[in-house]
Amino acid sequence: MMVEKRNLKRRAFSYYMQAVNNTTQQAVGYLSDISPRGFRLDCKKQIAPDQQMELRLDLTGDVANKAFMVLMARSKWCKSDELDPFVYNIGFEIVDIAPDDAAIFKRIVEKYGTGQ
Repeated sequence: MMVEKRNLKRRAFSYYMQAVNNTTQQAVGYLSDISPRGFRLDCKKQIAPDQQMELRLDLTGDVANKAFMVLMARSKWCKSDELDPFVYNIGFEIVDIAPDDAAIFKRIVEKYGTGQ
């Protein structure tokens, strides 16, 4: 059983937002929950813990005046989805984000994160 270590509650994510590996341009997964310091992706492939990735999130006009943002994130855990055996739930911690993008990410959390 995993021990809960985060001190900011994650919220379910009510918008279908894809994360793309900014280096390879390959889709990584879709945001399924979010907090100010991290997020969970639903992915088709496993990603081992402690993998750092430069991820691109495509943005909408209601949260930003630009098309996308890029952030560095580190995988923290990976497990099979409880409902879909072909999907992996992977937790990420944001390790580097530009100040302007941090403000955008906060708006995303507030706009699309739903209370649990």
